Amino acid sequence: MVAEGARRRVVVEVCNARNLMPKDGQGTACAYAVVDFDGQRRRTVTRPRDLNPQWGERLEFLVHDPDAMASETLELNLYNDKKAIAAAGSGRRGGTFLGKVKVAGASFAKAGDEALVYYPLEKRSVFSQIKGEIGLKIWFVDDPPPPAAAEEKGGEEAAAEKKEAAAAPAAEGKDDKDKAPDVAAAAAAPAAEEKKPEAAPAKEKKPAEAKAEEKKPESAEKKDDKGGKKKSPEKGKKDGDKPMEEGKAKEEDKKDAAAAPPPSPSKLAPPPSPSKKDLAIAGVAGDLEIRPQSAAEKSMAASGASASYDLVDRVPYLFVRLLKAKRHGGGDAQPLYAKLSIGTHAVRTRAATAAEEWDLVFAFHKDSLTDTSLEVTVHEEAKKPAKEGDPVPPDANLGFVSFDLQEVPKRSPPDSALAPQWYTLDGHGSEDGAAVCDVMLAVWVGTQVDEAFQEAWQSDSGGYLVQTRSKAYLSPKLWYLRLSVIQAQDLRLPSPPDAKAKQCGPVFPELYVKAQLGAQVFKTGRVPLGSAAAGTANPSWNEDLLFVAAEPFDPFLTVVVEDVFSGQTVGQARVPLSTVHRRSDDRVEPPSRWLNLCGDDEARPYAGRVHVRVCLEGGYHVLDEAANVASDVRAASKQLSKPPVGMLEVGVRGAANLVPMKIAKDGASGSTDAYVMLKYGPKWARTRTILDQFNPRWNEQYAWDVFDPCTVLTIAVFDNVRYKAATDGGRDPGKLPRDSRIAKLRIRLSTLDTNRVYANTFALTAVHPVGVRKMGELELAIRFTCPSWLTLMQAYGSPLLPRMHYVKPLGAAQQDVLRHTAMRIVSGRLARSEPPLGPEVVQYLLDTDTHSWSMRRSKANWFRVVGCLSHVATAVRWTHRVRTWAHPPTTVLVHALLVAVVLCPEMILPTVCLYLFLVLLWRYRARARQPTGMDPRLSHADSVSPDELDEEFDGLPSARPADVVRMRYDRLRAVAGRAQTLLGDVAAQGERVEALLSWRDPRATAVFAVVCLLAALVLYAVPFKVLLLGMGFYCLRHPRFRGDIPSAGFNFFRRLPSLSDRVL
Repeated sequence: MVAEGARRRVVVEVCNARNLMPKDGQGTACAYAVVDFDGQRRRTVTRPRDLNPQWGERLEFLVHDPDAMASETLELNLYNDKKAIAAAGSGRRGGTFLGKVKVAGASFAKAGDEALVYYPLEKRSVFSQIKGEIGLKIWFVDDPPPPAAAEEKGGEEAAAEKKEAAAAPAAEGKDDKDKAPDVAAAAAAPAAEEKKPEAAPAKEKKPAEAKAEEKKPESAEKKDDKGGKKKSPEKGKKDGDKPMEEGKAKEEDKKDAAAAPPPSPSKLAPPPSPSKKDLAIAGVAGDLEIRPQSAAEKSMAASGASASYDLVDRVPYLFVRLLKAKRHGGGDAQPLYAKLSIGTHAVRTRAATAAEEWDLVFAFHKDSLTDTSLEVTVHEEAKKPAKEGDPVPPDANLGFVSFDLQEVPKRSPPDSALAPQWYTLDGHGSEDGAAVCDVMLAVWVGTQVDEAFQEAWQSDSGGYLVQTRSKAYLSPKLWYLRLSVIQAQDLRLPSPPDAKAKQCGPVFPELYVKAQLGAQVFKTGRVPLGSAAAGTANPSWNEDLLFVAAEPFDPFLTVVVEDVFSGQTVGQARVPLSTVHRRSDDRVEPPSRWLNLCGDDEARPYAGRVHVRVCLEGGYHVLDEAANVASDVRAASKQLSKPPVGMLEVGVRGAANLVPMKIAKDGASGSTDAYVMLKYGPKWARTRTILDQFNPRWNEQYAWDVFDPCTVLTIAVFDNVRYKAATDGGRDPGKLPRDSRIAKLRIRLSTLDTNRVYANTFALTAVHPVGVRKMGELELAIRFTCPSWLTLMQAYGSPLLPRMHYVKPLGAAQQDVLRHTAMRIVSGRLARSEPPLGPEVVQYLLDTDTHSWSMRRSKANWFRVVGCLSHVATAVRWTHRVRTWAHPPTTVLVHALLVAVVLCPEMILPTVCLYLFLVLLWRYRARARQPTGMDPRLSHADSVSPDELDEEFDGLPSARPADVVRMRYDRLRAVAGRAQTLLGDVAAQGERVEALLSWRDPRATAVFAVVCLLAALVLYAVPFKVLLLGMGFYCLRHPRFRGDIPSAGFNFFRRLPSLSDRVL
């Protein structure tokens, strides 16, 4: 948030462009950039005849509404200046279009965190010939508010300043550099643009007169530029903006004139309205300014004001807000507390003195109320007895106030909060019958949408227990930290610990570099000191070590050089992560640095130096979940983020038929305290815990911005066990019990129709060591809102992961290690929240055990492969039936189709495409109408043996007896033996093909050579169509002309040698 009175500026540094499209007819281009943001426009100078221009110019924009900056879009258009007369000051925009770039305001970095990002130039239309990219640095600066003395100027001084500012553009030969501040100079150009509509008179004028009046301030500004002397950088940017405004193409002028809205009545009124510049200084946006809405705002505007909870039921609650109480009279008053009684519910507030307030809100589920009246009583704590042995007197009852529930008012969130009122307590008055106490409170009937509900005492979730509250968590922002170890110099090795180690040690000590970031430790390879690989005394590694860093970062990265054989440390150095370079792609190489190594003892304060290159990789997405169920694929760098394509809303309505998770000691009863966890992107949502309910109703709704439609929403249901242990005072907070898993389901967003509400009940199925169990049902309402269908289609054509994953890909093993590291970091950070999110919850939703061995999963994956190949097997069986004339009419039709295909080969691809279209059109009727959850049959959870399930839930290392482990190992060997045989058969087929050309079997290769020669002669002599028809009719010949034994060609191939006979 921006402080009151402060201003925000957006700075765009146009660095350079690469590989532009030639547009001047001579193989070059005279490029300049035009940047539009928040109703303001700036331009750069023209770089003549250069396809890789370098600008290095900074353009500044004043943000009118800092809170709405995230919804703004910065647009940069690149043009080719045909006349190339930017030096003369005309700066015509009528050049050829070279490309454009749109950057969302949400991706702007704060000053100091900016990085050079290359954006590919986009087309303006389908027929535009555009290529190349442009490098930009974009950041925003929050200027401090002006001092109080400057704000207390008199009206005359302010009027004089306005007159001077209005006369400044028209003056010639005046040096206003020393008079105007830098901020005013930077904002002069936008102010000139924004004041043009306001200068228009109320009467109608001719178009020519209007244009002439609009050009007057521009010509005056040009005169001022010519008469001025030395200019500041801000003035240079302002001067560069003015020619650009004048130099527009005629076609674009027509488009802008056609698209411009008619003037509003307020503009035609005699009293002048304040300018945009004045509104921006005051922190208010202009009334006529049109800002692009975000996906969430559009969805809310489309569905009405009540869209926040339109996917769930409105549950009525009785709200009671107790503010304070006061006793009549005064004197030595004791602390007061209040009691609320309604049916079976009885709640007590804390004790507060007359100078203190309770300020507590209580929410009672209206369906659970068993009485028709609410009673609030106020009590006064008794004084402690003077002596220890004396009995404690009871607390004094000061009176009560009662409310009939039928007369309690109702309110909705659009209404203002109900104001508390003073109520005089009845009963238990003074001796003369007068009341002795008043209480200030408010009572109303609302829903869970009420703003007071989240922090209120809730009757269905344990009151004020923190562990049962609904919360939203955010995963820490993760980066890849790359440490490139290049070489070391001037190493001073430590002396060996004793003489024997010196005699027995190697001739050349082997050194390696160990780096540590938090709990992550990685090592380079070993390099012998003095060897040919290491040089005389300067070992070289040239290896990259990759770490996972989470914001806020650890303070230091420790780099240590160690000797392998002696086990001693040569030296170590520390790199502050605050000084590490950040890059968003591979185009900019991070700077290298020399680190001075410090020895362990005082005798070696300098132990050499090591040459490294350290950078934070912002172009990667750090995976903290399995790649096949990823919910976020955005790059770590904020500059590379794109605007959301839509919004996902999920309403958690309730659950039904949950199984008891807590069994009583006698086994006769049980209970379940269920809550739901939802994870999408970096946001985790946790519903409140409904205590002791097998059919809980949450009716909570959450929303996420969607940046990629091909992502997965993960939902899990847990039984809350921690809240009971957390209330025990003697329990160690670090040894709280783990919440029990109930079930989990996933929903892929690409399977959902846009702008449609899915209200479904999903079966909760889980795999336990005893088998598969149905744990209940979960009722959800899901809506995926997408305002632009074209944007959604463009997302399908974009790469799934950021560019760095394809330019500098990570190995599969390395990515798996980094993923598990990221999981541990996220789990550790969320466990430190309040209330803490248990590691068992985080690991269950992130699928930490997805790569662990499971016989059940192996069977499921095998049958998935078989299912994909079943269509090929069906086609082979159909072809065999056609060849064997099992259905003669089908075979005759295939003969006719073969003739048509051979005679008209150009119809093959169109016919295949038309056939696929018709098949897809036919299958559209049988499409899935509702999102599906977990499939037990696909998971092979219903056909798995108890021993296989016990093996799946066995950890590493195994905790089972030795004979059980031996039996499982033997079973695994049998499965691996079958897989080994299959791999050998596949390899043998490929080796037989190679044997045809390797002359390993001279007779077979000679026969193949003769057949190739004869085939070449036949193909030269016989037309190709005739040959295809002959081969087709031969394959489809009647079984009467077909033998029972395999063909000669098949027998010849089977007799070719493979390398299986040479394997040991």
